[in-house]
Amino acid sequence: MIRLAEVSKLYRTERIETLALHQINLTIDKGELVSIMGPSGCGKSTLLNLIGLLDEPSEGSVELDGEVIDRRRRRKDRELARLRNERVGFIFQQFHLIADLSVADNVEIPLLYRRLPGRERRERVKAALDRVGLSSRAYHFPPQLSGGQQQRVAIARAIAGRPRILLADEPTGNLDSQMGDEVMRILEDLNQNDQTTVVMVTHDPRLAERTHRIVRLFDGRRIQ
Repeated sequence: MIRLAEVSKLYRTERIETLALHQINLTIDKGELVSIMGPSGCGKSTLLNLIGLLDEPSEGSVELDGEVIDRRRRRKDRELARLRNERVGFIFQQFHLIADLSVADNVEIPLLYRRLPGRERRERVKAALDRVGLSSRAYHFPPQLSGGQQQRVAIARAIAGRPRILLADEPTGNLDSQMGDEVMRILEDLNQNDQTTVVMVTHDPRLAERTHRIVRLFDGRRIQ
C-alpha cells in the first residue's frame, strides 16, 4: 500500500542546504499500524509529509495505493490534492480546528471538496462523531471542548472521508496520558475493525509498543 524507494529530501535556501531524509526504503502493507520514532529533527514529519503527498521527494519514488510519485512523474497540484482527499486522513499534534465553526462543520470540511450530496455529508459527519464518542457535542464549538475532545474531533474530521490510510503526527503530544490512551484506543479500533492503515509519529515509547512495528530514524536515515 505504501512504498518508498531510495527516497531523499533536500531543502535549499540561498545560503544552506539541509538533507532531511537520505535514501529511505520503506514498505507498509495494507492494515498495518506502524509508529515512526527518533529524536527531534531526524526527519519524522518530513517522512510523513512525503507519504501523505504533502511534499515530493528530491530523489527516489513514493508509491501510495498504486499511485507513484517521483521527479520523473510530476503530478499537478490539483491531482495530488484529489489523491490526498480521497485516500489519506491527517491528524496533527495541533488540532487545526476552526474556532468559530461548530464541531460538525469542522468535521465536514474535507467532504466539501467531494461531489457528495448534503445528506450523505451529514450522515458521514454523524457516523464519524459517533465513532469517536462525540455525537452529543456536534453543535458545540472547539473552545468549549477539552484538549482530548478537540483531538477526537480532529480524528473524526480525518476519518469522515473513509480514507484507506491515516497519518498521525504526534497525535497525543499535547495530551495527558489518560487522554493519550483514549486517542490511541480509537486509532487501534480503526486499524483492527476497519483495516485502516495507520502510520503514527510519536515520541512516546509506551504507545509505540502498541503498534505492529516501529520504524526508527536518526539524522534523516532509517536505522531500523
